Amino acid sequence: METHLDPTKDDLPLMANTSHMLVKHYVLDLDVDFESRVIEGIIVLFLETGSRYRKASSTGKKGCQSHLNETCKTGASKPCHVSVSNASVFSSEAEYSDFAVCRKGEKDTSDKNGNHSNEKQTSGISSSKNCCDKENHGNKDFLLVLDCCDLSVLKVEEVDIAAVSGIEKFTMSAELTDVSKELENLRNQIVHELVTLPLDRCQEQLHYFTCCSQAPGCGELEFTTGRWSLEIRKQGVQTPTDFPHAIRIRYKTKPEGRSVTWTTDQSGRPCVYTMGSPINNRALFPCQEPPIASSTWQASVRASAGFVVLMSGENSAEPVQLQEGITSWYYYVTMPMPASTFTIAVGCWQEVKQQCFMDDIQTEDEFSMPFSQDDFRWHKESCGHVEYPCRFQNPAATLQRVIPYRVFAPLCLMERCEEHLLQLIPQCLSAAYSTLGTHPFSRLDVLIVPSNFSSLGMASPHIIFLSQSVLPGGSHLCGTRLCHEIAHSWFGLAIGAHDWTEEWISEGFATFLEDVFWARAQQLSCDEEKEQQELKALLRWRRLRDEVQNSEEELQVLRPHKESTGEVSESGASFVKHGLKAEKVFMQVHYLKGYFLLRSLASTLGEASYLASLRKFIHKFHGQLVLSQDFLSMLLEDIPEQKESELTVESISQNWLDTSGIPKPLLEEGETWKECKLVQQVSAEVTKWIQANQRIRKSSKKKRKQDEVVFQKVRVHVPYDSTHLLLERITFGDAYLLPEQLVLLLEYLLEEKTLCPRTLQRLEKTYQLRDQDAEVRHRWCELVVKHKYVSGYGDIEKFLREDQAMGVYLYGELMVNEDAKQQELAYKCFAAAQEQMDMSSAEVVAEMLF
Repeated sequence: METHLDPTKDDLPLMANTSHMLVKHYVLDLDVDFESRVIEGIIVLFLETGSRYRKASSTGKKGCQSHLNETCKTGASKPCHVSVSNASVFSSEAEYSDFAVCRKGEKDTSDKNGNHSNEKQTSGISSSKNCCDKENHGNKDFLLVLDCCDLSVLKVEEVDIAAVSGIEKFTMSAELTDVSKELENLRNQIVHELVTLPLDRCQEQLHYFTCCSQAPGCGELEFTTGRWSLEIRKQGVQTPTDFPHAIRIRYKTKPEGRSVTWTTDQSGRPCVYTMGSPINNRALFPCQEPPIASSTWQASVRASAGFVVLMSGENSAEPVQLQEGITSWYYYVTMPMPASTFTIAVGCWQEVKQQCFMDDIQTEDEFSMPFSQDDFRWHKESCGHVEYPCRFQNPAATLQRVIPYRVFAPLCLMERCEEHLLQLIPQCLSAAYSTLGTHPFSRLDVLIVPSNFSSLGMASPHIIFLSQSVLPGGSHLCGTRLCHEIAHSWFGLAIGAHDWTEEWISEGFATFLEDVFWARAQQLSCDEEKEQQELKALLRWRRLRDEVQNSEEELQVLRPHKESTGEVSESGASFVKHGLKAEKVFMQVHYLKGYFLLRSLASTLGEASYLASLRKFIHKFHGQLVLSQDFLSMLLEDIPEQKESELTVESISQNWLDTSGIPKPLLEEGETWKECKLVQQVSAEVTKWIQANQRIRKSSKKKRKQDEVVFQKVRVHVPYDSTHLLLERITFGDAYLLPEQLVLLLEYLLEEKTLCPRTLQRLEKTYQLRDQDAEVRHRWCELVVKHKYVSGYGDIEKFLREDQAMGVYLYGELMVNEDAKQQELAYKCFAAAQEQMDMSSAEVVAEMLF
């Protein structure tokens, strides 16, 4: 692992000393101010000592028992199959100092960025180098280090939770012998008792968390802020055990903070939302960002009346009017999750109400159940996660095919959402259930976010963000993207990567499963499913090939830390390699190589056996963090007969995970998909267009008779009805082109050296390209750029304005031709969008243009 880190460049530091202390619960109390573009309030952290300081008697693990009231009982948290070396990755103090970014001697109580210190004696606070092993030196105060960036921290204090009425019930087991430390120990004991309450007291637990968060302070704590961290100390306290276990931080965000974006929605109304920033949520609230620091939370958020607050909470919050013009929204979660999964969106969203059109949704008997008796046997086994209300142990939840859902959007997009999105959700949820079983989360909100969103979608617990780009052009892109994000409920959320550099565990699985879900949502036959998946495989292979040819080799490796993956420093600090590299946000190598690895395994093992193994893996590892070898080991052990195939964890790691470029097993396979029936149909269509273009080029200026060439049709988009998804399947049989066939056709035509303006005009008219989905329109824009088709420049301008999630690299194509009109168009579009554009997108585009 790299030991010398410049955090201003590529790598994202995770500064929190999670081996010393872990946040078990957050309580947030926030006000959203759109005039100043600031979120201000308090956050209260309830902490426990970290793994290095837990008493041996407190470790261990109990089994999870089935419980009718959606509860399960387990013991202390324990990472699954993750071996973290006691030896620091940064093996010397000098090396760790290079990694640290906090500076010694930040003496001012108020700096130019508005960060305040409670005390003036901040010069005595040591740098992050000395955060590790303070107790080993015997004369250093312990520092609690939190991940923090772009925040104005105003005050930090210890909370006197012993003053809360009724809290004495949590002090019965306290053993207090040292009178001088009695009160401090009492407070810490209360926190311990509170965070370890059994599940049948979860509502009582949330109540006391709220009460404790509002208790008076009992002493301000010294703190200092660095570029990436907030360091807190209590004078004279040298160990995590004696450090206050309940602290309150008053802070406010900054308008330029990178965790949220302040913008306007498509109807021109102000809004703010977490956009999936590379720095995650550390510019929204001080937190512990490493995945191992999973915690629960509750939040009260106040905003002006008329605004709707959506969050990644398990309850569907309703607004409570506090005073005239101000409403409050309250959310909570009881399943421990990394702080990076916390999501908020505040805007004038409108709920898209469901009409009476859902008679065609499959009932329990209408949708086939591919589960074996072994699948259901797993429900009776213990869970391996920490204690939380587990849906996998709730019989009612295990039979819930479609969880409750809502759709929100700006006013101007409600009709489009009614046309496709609202009706697709139950189909896709049901298809996901038929594939993987129990939904890990109890409800789902889907929000159409503003046009500056830099992705097509983003999944968080209980909520999915979708780009407006998925709405036009029929149900296909909307359905596939919805399936992708729903798949993250299992892979990425319920099961997370122990090391964020292994994002293929999330994205590779979601990409593979979106095909399975979407095929079942369309009710395709086995042959049709195979044909469509081969077509998609060819498209993805071409995309991977192009990306490998045009990206840095080190960004193509799925496991950049290789055998050191998952290791952290002695304090728990680490870094995400290339986590701050702007162009990495737009790369798909982790999606694509991960997808092809899983597709290869499914092909080798057989899809039925493979999906059964996935369900078993989910039941074993839900609620936990994993490394690549956890999945691969279980998969290969679960199917002993495959040992003869010479598949091993080591060979898979070598061929797929630890090397750049296209994996060797995949190099030859790309040619086989060209024989697919759907691809052959596209090839025949391309031949017609090439021949037509040749005839046009040879024709004289004299007007000639129109070519009598019959091209394949595309399906005209119609409003949703009871046979909507089935129609999309039948149209292939009637010689229509599927959306992905049209994408491939345009990609093939992009390989032609010259296409005449008349050819391009006819191409657009034949396939109604301006009315197709964003994937098709993107390829059309590439054709317009390549062949300098001036009549299509308006399509480019519209795409760059409305489809920012997909338009970044079109700027580069406009510049590379060195055509004055195209470059002028690029500058014009960027100038119009720059102010509202996502920061990573703006940075990448600016590098292309200037």
